[in-house]
Amino acid sequence: MFSEELKQFGLHGTSQQPISEAEAFAYCKRLTQRHYENFSVAGWLLPKKLRQPFQVVYAYCRWSDDLSDEHDGSSESRIKSLEYLRWWEQGLDDCFRHDKPVPNHPVYVALRKILEQFPLPKQPFADLLVAFRRDQVQNRYATFDELLDYCRYSANPVGRIVLHLVCETEPAPEQLIWSDSICTGLQLANFWQDVARDAEIGRCYIPQSVAEQFGVDIENLRDSSAFRKMIRYLVVDARARLRAGIPLVDSVPKSVRADIALFIRGGLAILDAIEKNGCNVLDRRPTVSRWTKFRLLINTQMSFSKNRW
Repeated sequence: MFSEELKQFGLHGTSQQPISEAEAFAYCKRLTQRHYENFSVAGWLLPKKLRQPFQVVYAYCRWSDDLSDEHDGSSESRIKSLEYLRWWEQGLDDCFRHDKPVPNHPVYVALRKILEQFPLPKQPFADLLVAFRRDQVQNRYATFDELLDYCRYSANPVGRIVLHLVCETEPAPEQLIWSDSICTGLQLANFWQDVARDAEIGRCYIPQSVAEQFGVDIENLRDSSAFRKMIRYLVVDARARLRAGIPLVDSVPKSVRADIALFIRGGLAILDAIEKNGCNVLDRRPTVSRWTKFRLLINTQMSFSKNRW
């Protein structure tokens, strides 16, 4: 449970003993294996030298996300979440400043070591916190452009960090565009998969302008023909964004092409599951089965062993 980890490693944590690098990397690995939802099988295709960095990046994202959710909806608890996020960002600043001691947190101990091997920029890590702070004060989006701006901070930074990990040189502008398209598409796929879950906590990512276009009341979501048409429209948009990022695959080193492709195929599989469910995402959450994930893994391996998408 995150609450227990927060008691140990959080702002007022009880952990006093210095955390070794070995302990830090082991912690990030456990966290990744325990929580990683978006095609955990993807890690099987990664080159060995990249598995540990990916686990550290995921652990950072996981902690950032969990800190932003450390509230019960009340204004007091949201203030507390913002306090946690300020503390977390200070740790990030210290981690990237080598004239400062590394924060005694397993994620930052591991990240400091990764920074010795990979010249990762701090900005994408900081950008993620912009989105998580926004979650404390915003739970509705008026337009699609407003939602895409949120994705710019909540999803796209992850792809940019990955590009810096896998590319031997500074990512090219077109690679960043393709990466952003994939990450936004995957984020949107997750939003449309989780409409019911988000509604339970008073959050809705469906833009008000889109809901009005289809005659849907986002304050009173219910399954209907209009609602399903709206979800189908949103699914088509997300699928187009994922497919627009496909050129990224051939632009990265061969050793990671299959893994990037698997993330795209994973996002497409979520969208397929939504459509297979008739775009009814309120009564039952569309999911990608373990068998489908495994099949995607095998098919992707076979495709790239034959040098084709």
